Amino acid sequence: MLALFRIAAIRKTVLCLSAAAMLWGDSDAVAAAAGNNLPAVSGEASGKGNLTASRKELYDQMSAATGIAWFRFAAIDQYERTIAKKKSGTEDQAKSRLTGISFPPPVWCGPLNPDQADQSPESISFFGGFGKDGSGDGLADPENDADVLYSMASHLMKYGDSSSDFNIGVWEYYHNGRATLRIEQFAKLYEHFGRLDLSGSAFPLPVGKTYSYRSTWGTGRSWGGARIHEGTDLFTPHGMTVRSTCFGIVETKGWNRYGGWRIGIRDIENRYHYYAHLAGFEKSLSRGDIVAPGQTIGWVGSSGYGKPGTQGKFPPHLHYGIYRDRGITEWAFDPYPLLKQWETQEYRALRKKK
Repeated sequence: MLALFRIAAIRKTVLCLSAAAMLWGDSDAVAAAAGNNLPAVSGEASGKGNLTASRKELYDQMSAATGIAWFRFAAIDQYERTIAKKKSGTEDQAKSRLTGISFPPPVWCGPLNPDQADQSPESISFFGGFGKDGSGDGLADPENDADVLYSMASHLMKYGDSSSDFNIGVWEYYHNGRATLRIEQFAKLYEHFGRLDLSGSAFPLPVGKTYSYRSTWGTGRSWGGARIHEGTDLFTPHGMTVRSTCFGIVETKGWNRYGGWRIGIRDIENRYHYYAHLAGFEKSLSRGDIVAPGQTIGWVGSSGYGKPGTQGKFPPHLHYGIYRDRGITEWAFDPYPLLKQWETQEYRALRKKK
């Protein structure tokens, strides 16, 4: 149980930070909006930086009070953000909160609770709800960040404090293997880099080298049946370096009969970056490894369209695709606008260095 002085400290912090959130607004959804093809990039507005710092302060406060590492709170919060769907009329309400974690009323209040807007910790507990008072105001408010984080922490603390215990606690809450994996990946990224801001990007090929590409989204495929092209082909000489476009974690590595030697990387925005038709991989990389923008992950080839080792059925090129996980399904979107934006950013950065 939280000590009284810790409750008071967290309550004071949350009140200050929530007011700041209302002032700054939440630009995370803008940075992550796949529908608008906008990437999370470096050099973001100071408002977002302030909001990120405020969230980190809240996670640290709750971590000190419960013993659960800040990056685990951050991972759950980020997962909820990436699968959240905007609902009309909720935008102003969302701005008053720092976290994106939400509990459905039957979970918060208890499934048999006749009052699904109940904020009494005692009656919520009686009906087996998750809601708890984490801010010390006598209420269990699902719109109060401290109450929400403390309620989640109370659930997680039932299972222990190790990494595997945390994964079990997450599974027992979501009962979804994909959610458990994503949150584990996000926690690993936050822990590795030691910060919340993991924006930043790189073009998948070294800019200034010989390559060409255009929008090939939705065109027909020449092999493998009736399929559309879910990505962009970047034509370049065999052996050209292929780079990570993001901060992320290697999720897939190996052979695919369509994509040949391919590698897949998951970023903090729950986007899956797919690099196919490689000649080979960076030998030091394994599944579960963490990468940064611009890091070498492999080399361009012409592998695929057959059994393992098939080469040369098409000119050497990198097939780059990007997919977004919404919790239940994962869907592709056109990477071409992102590629053009990343390429332009790198050219500008190189010119500034000269």
